[in-house]
Amino acid sequence: MKTIVTTAYRPTHATKRRVQETAQLLGLQAVDRNKRPIYKLHEELAADILVCKKERLELYPVGQSEPFFFHPNSAAFRSKRPLGNDPLIEVSGLKLGDTYLDCTLGMASDALIASLVVGDTGSVVGCESDPVIAHVIREGLKNYQDMPKLHESMRRIQVASQNAVDYLKTLADDSFDVVYMDPMFTEQITEASNFAPLRNNADHGQLTEEWVGEAKRVAKKSVVLKAHFRSTDFEAFGFKRRVRPNTKFHFGVIHPNTGK
Repeated sequence: MKTIVTTAYRPTHATKRRVQETAQLLGLQAVDRNKRPIYKLHEELAADILVCKKERLELYPVGQSEPFFFHPNSAAFRSKRPLGNDPLIEVSGLKLGDTYLDCTLGMASDALIASLVVGDTGSVVGCESDPVIAHVIREGLKNYQDMPKLHESMRRIQVASQNAVDYLKTLADDSFDVVYMDPMFTEQITEASNFAPLRNNADHGQLTEEWVGEAKRVAKKSVVLKAHFRSTDFEAFGFKRRVRPNTKFHFGVIHPNTGK
């Protein structure tokens, strides 16, 4: 599906300029809005619509009336709790100063919690294979203005617009402390609605031996998998499952240097 770039319903000089800059950067077509509603643009152009607003970017996939845009999402309330008790941090062993690779960046909620933990002496990289989604997230992390206490952690996250396996192959052995993967669940969780507008656009690639093998090669401390509680990936790929009662998803961990 192609994507076009346009302005909000009432454009300004700034948003018109942002449209041209975004179109050039991503190699997309810029289209005048002419006060057309989103559904009309979908009908006339048969394309996903990336809208450049003053405060944020919004992506409207074909057939969707609700946009996808960056928001801290679950990280907003997770950050208010003791970070050491966060299930991702607990299972991964992530510490201040560590390096963290998120193979499935999504809304960057997990990456944001990781960034809070590793601090300015650590680093966080997130992979997103779709270049338009990657741009929306990258710009959101850079420009989001609410929740000032999260700004530094957001700004630290680097977005790699690349398939996770391809990115892993470019890395040296033991180059990240923690490698994390949260592939799109084969069973949809209704509560996870923030990513819903992109469910048809998102990379539905599931785990493979190659992906897990590359992650184990790159990770010094741990490889962490998040998956639906019914998933058989934990056992199939050698992850030690951490059961979380009364939740829809579990975590699993491999410690590459011990094989456990």
